[in-house]
Amino acid sequence: MNFEHLVVINDPADPALGELTREELWFGLLCRAEDPRAFLPGLETCTIVERSDMELVRELKFGAAVIRDRVTLVPMESVRFESERTESHAGGTLTIAIEEPAPGQLVLRFRYLTTLPDDAGSPDRAYVEYVKSAYHQSDLDTVRVIRMIAESTRFQ
Repeated sequence: MNFEHLVVINDPADPALGELTREELWFGLLCRAEDPRAFLPGLETCTIVERSDMELVRELKFGAAVIRDRVTLVPMESVRFESERTESHAGGTLTIAIEEPAPGQLVLRFRYLTTLPDDAGSPDRAYVEYVKSAYHQSDLDTVRVIRMIAESTRFQ
């Protein structure tokens, strides 16, 4: 399955959104990489097993399920999460990119690549649509949490 969508962060035409700086947005994405518990319901622990300047290797524990992934950071631009395929987990990648299509307008592009079949004739088509909807809602929740983090750090 290949799925991508945008979430508008700043839109000068819609001041009700509340403005975030690129730095605040990036900090929120780093928080999601370092300790994603606030972003991923059901996540019990996140253990970083390897670290370099631009990469993390993590083990995410959801009850009995443990997912290992690699997080690649491109500072102020993008975060890529690549989960390993296992017997109980399909694996795949999520890239979250910060884009600025016009001055002052920031958006996040969420791009998913998974092993789920995405062809129109697939018997899993309804399930794939459900997964896309769940990913979209999770991404909206990610932005909500980033906004909360930005608000809480502005007054410190």
